[in-house]
Amino acid sequence: MKSIYFDIYESLRDRIEAHEFAYQSFIPSEARLAEEYFCSHNTVRKALEVLKLHGYVQPIQGKGVRVIWQPDHHANFVLGDIESFKEAAERNGLTVSTKVRSFETIIADGRIAELTGFREGDLLYHVERIRYLDGKALIHDINFFLASVVRDLTPQIVESSIYDYLEGTLGVRITTSKRTIGMENVTPGDRDALDLLEYSMVAVVTNHTFNEEGVMFETTFSRHRPDYFTFHDTAVRGY
Repeated sequence: MKSIYFDIYESLRDRIEAHEFAYQSFIPSEARLAEEYFCSHNTVRKALEVLKLHGYVQPIQGKGVRVIWQPDHHANFVLGDIESFKEAAERNGLTVSTKVRSFETIIADGRIAELTGFREGDLLYHVERIRYLDGKALIHDINFFLASVVRDLTPQIVESSIYDYLEGTLGVRITTSKRTIGMENVTPGDRDALDLLEYSMVAVVTNHTFNEEGVMFETTFSRHRPDYFTFHDTAVRGY
């Protein structure tokens, strides 16, 4: 289950992206937001801190909290969020679908253990998915899920939303995701799976995702057509 402050963050984020709070305007005061969301001031502060970390707002001493977010014409996946593909696509106003290319149960050997970070001998679900946005095949996902956490996974669940299943059905709290981004040459598998046009490189986002007990349950390699996506984070200079 998500925390209340994160629900408020998502609500405020969506309102900013819908231009309810315009660029350079000030959002309602902490007291007003606490009243509106029926929560404590501390909960609102936590939500505003997440908005700040993700580049949506900036607190201005003595004035309030100003909106600094502006829309991006690319589909926008936020590095600081643990967000499912479905959630990110809906937030970007895109029509989405997923095709399961392969689904199998495997025992991690030495090569898979080194590739994924799981232990040799772990029982894993190995999944390949093609992600479509507005009818275009743009993401080739190669997933490894720890079967002891992601229990009783099926191709039907994979095609819908694994994170919805984890949180809603299994009660797993997804807490941390470590990510790296790089560029790699297109593979024959990419060429066969994606609408790559003339591109010879793909952007690869590697995710290692952990539950609340610190157990890594997912390693995913998401291979993206490079022209369609931006991945953004917000850096804050410390003084």
